[in-house]
Amino acid sequence: MENVEFRMKNEKRNVLFLCTGNSCRSQMAEGLTRHFLGHLYRAYSAGTQPSGYVHPLAVRAMQEIGIDISHGYSKFPDVFRNITFDVVITVCDDAAETCPLWLREGYVEHIGFYDPARAQGSEEERLAVFRQVRDEIYARVLPFLQEFTTNDR
Repeated sequence: MENVEFRMKNEKRNVLFLCTGNSCRSQMAEGLTRHFLGHLYRAYSAGTQPSGYVHPLAVRAMQEIGIDISHGYSKFPDVFRNITFDVVITVCDDAAETCPLWLREGYVEHIGFYDPARAQGSEEERLAVFRQVRDEIYARVLPFLQEFTTNDR
Protein backbone atom coordinates (compact mmCIF):
# COMPACT_ATOMS: atom_id res chain seq x y z
CA MET A 1 0.00 0.00 0.00
CA GLU A 2 1.30 3.44 -0.91
CA ASN A 3 2.32 5.83 1.85
CA VAL A 4 -0.31 8.52 1.38
CA GLU A 5 -0.24 11.69 3.46
CA PHE A 6 -3.57 13.04 4.51
CA ARG A 7 -4.88 15.50 7.02
CA MET A 8 -7.39 14.46 9.62
CA LYS A 9 -10.50 16.65 9.48
CA ASN A 10 -9.81 18.14 12.93
CA GLU A 11 -6.02 18.41 12.68
CA LYS A 12 -4.62 21.91 13.04
CA ARG A 13 -2.43 23.36 10.34
CA ASN A 14 0.86 25.19 10.93
CA VAL A 15 1.20 28.77 9.73
CA LEU A 16 4.31 30.94 9.92
CA PHE A 17 4.17 34.72 9.56
CA LEU A 18 7.46 36.07 8.29
CA CYS A 19 8.69 39.66 8.18
CA THR A 20 12.02 41.39 8.59
CA GLY A 21 12.22 42.38 12.26
CA ASN A 22 9.51 40.15 13.76
CA SER A 23 8.55 43.02 16.06
CA CYS A 24 5.20 44.27 14.68
CA ARG A 25 3.32 42.83 11.71
CA SER A 26 4.21 39.17 12.07
CA GLN A 27 3.69 39.30 15.84
CA MET A 28 0.25 40.87 15.40
CA ALA A 29 -0.67 38.31 12.71
CA GLU A 30 0.39 35.47 14.99
CA GLY A 31 -1.66 36.87 17.87
CA LEU A 32 -4.75 37.44 15.74
CA THR A 33 -4.56 33.95 14.27
CA ARG A 34 -4.11 32.29 17.64
CA HIS A 35 -7.03 34.25 19.07
CA PHE A 36 -9.53 33.95 16.22
CA LEU A 37 -8.43 30.81 14.36
CA GLY A 38 -6.66 28.84 17.08
CA HIS A 39 -9.09 25.97 16.52
CA LEU A 40 -7.74 25.65 12.95
CA TYR A 41 -4.11 26.80 13.14
CA ARG A 42 -0.96 26.67 15.23
CA ALA A 43 0.50 30.12 14.54
CA TYR A 44 4.16 31.12 14.66
CA SER A 45 6.13 34.19 13.64
CA ALA A 46 9.74 34.96 12.78
CA GLY A 47 11.93 37.54 11.10
CA THR A 48 14.69 37.39 8.52
CA GLN A 49 16.59 39.94 10.66
CA PRO A 50 14.97 39.81 14.13
CA SER A 51 14.92 43.13 15.98
CA GLY A 52 15.33 41.60 19.42
CA TYR A 53 12.02 42.86 20.80
CA VAL A 54 8.27 43.12 20.24
CA HIS A 55 7.33 46.74 19.62
CA PRO A 56 5.49 48.23 22.62
CA LEU A 57 2.90 49.90 20.37
CA ALA A 58 2.14 46.55 18.73
CA VAL A 59 1.56 45.15 22.21
CA ARG A 60 -0.73 48.09 23.08
CA ALA A 61 -2.72 47.88 19.84
CA MET A 62 -3.34 44.18 20.43
CA GLN A 63 -4.21 44.65 24.11
CA GLU A 64 -6.94 47.05 23.03
CA ILE A 65 -8.77 44.13 21.43
CA GLY A 66 -8.05 41.69 24.23
CA ILE A 67 -5.03 39.88 22.78
CA ASP A 68 -1.78 39.72 24.75
CA ILE A 69 1.40 39.44 22.67
CA SER A 70 3.64 40.88 25.40
CA HIS A 71 5.32 37.51 25.99
CA GLY A 72 6.33 37.12 22.36
CA TYR A 73 9.91 37.58 21.22
CA SER A 74 11.56 38.19 17.87
CA LYS A 75 13.33 35.18 16.41
CA PHE A 76 14.91 33.73 13.29
CA PRO A 77 12.90 31.18 11.28
CA ASP A 78 15.63 28.60 11.97
CA VAL A 79 14.15 27.94 15.43
CA PHE A 80 11.29 26.24 13.57
CA ARG A 81 13.38 23.91 11.39
CA ASN A 82 11.63 20.87 12.88
CA ILE A 83 8.15 22.14 12.00
CA THR A 84 6.56 21.58 8.61
CA PHE A 85 4.46 24.61 7.70
CA ASP A 86 1.32 24.20 5.67
CA VAL A 87 1.46 27.88 4.80
CA VAL A 88 4.04 30.63 5.16
CA ILE A 89 2.73 34.17 4.89
CA THR A 90 5.23 36.92 4.25
CA VAL A 91 3.90 40.22 5.55
CA CYS A 92 6.57 42.52 4.12
CA ASP A 93 8.27 42.78 0.74
CA ASP A 94 11.75 42.17 2.13
CA ALA A 95 10.71 38.88 3.73
CA ALA A 96 8.99 37.82 0.50
CA GLU A 97 12.27 38.34 -1.36
CA THR A 98 14.51 36.72 1.25
CA CYS A 99 12.26 33.90 2.49
CA PRO A 100 14.56 30.98 3.38
CA LEU A 101 14.38 28.23 0.79
CA TRP A 102 13.51 25.52 3.31
CA LEU A 103 10.33 27.43 4.18
CA ARG A 104 9.16 27.24 0.58
CA GLU A 105 8.30 23.56 0.99
CA GLY A 106 4.76 24.52 2.03
CA TYR A 107 2.44 26.99 0.40
CA VAL A 108 3.91 30.53 0.43
CA GLU A 109 1.66 33.58 0.17
CA HIS A 110 2.67 37.23 0.25
CA ILE A 111 0.23 39.59 1.96
CA GLY A 112 2.18 42.80 2.51
CA PHE A 113 1.51 45.56 5.02
CA TYR A 114 3.04 48.93 5.82
CA ASP A 115 5.62 48.76 8.61
CA PRO A 116 4.01 50.61 11.53
CA ALA A 117 7.41 50.91 13.23
CA ARG A 118 8.20 53.54 10.59
CA ALA A 119 5.27 55.75 11.64
CA GLN A 120 6.12 59.32 12.63
CA GLY A 121 4.43 61.75 14.98
CA SER A 122 3.20 61.69 18.53
CA GLU A 123 2.73 58.42 20.35
CA GLU A 124 -1.02 58.62 19.74
CA GLU A 125 -0.47 59.22 16.00
CA ARG A 126 1.94 56.28 15.81
CA LEU A 127 -0.48 54.08 17.79
CA ALA A 128 -3.17 54.94 15.25
CA VAL A 129 -0.93 53.49 12.51
CA PHE A 130 -0.44 50.30 14.53
CA ARG A 131 -4.21 50.02 14.94
CA GLN A 132 -4.72 50.47 11.22
CA VAL A 133 -2.17 47.78 10.34
CA ARG A 134 -3.66 45.46 12.99
CA ASP A 135 -7.11 45.92 11.45
CA GLU A 136 -5.77 45.36 7.92
CA ILE A 137 -4.10 42.13 9.04
CA TYR A 138 -7.40 41.02 10.55
CA ALA A 139 -9.31 41.92 7.38
CA ARG A 140 -6.90 40.27 4.93
CA VAL A 141 -5.04 37.45 6.64
CA LEU A 142 -7.84 35.77 8.58
CA PRO A 143 -10.15 35.42 5.55
CA PHE A 144 -7.22 34.06 3.53
CA LEU A 145 -6.52 31.42 6.20
CA GLN A 146 -10.18 30.47 6.44
CA GLU A 147 -10.34 30.02 2.67
CA PHE A 148 -7.05 28.12 2.69
CA THR A 149 -8.61 25.65 5.14
CA THR A 150 -11.88 25.46 3.22
CA ASN A 151 -10.07 24.69 -0.04
CA ASP A 152 -8.25 21.88 1.82
CA ARG A 153 -4.84 22.69 0.40
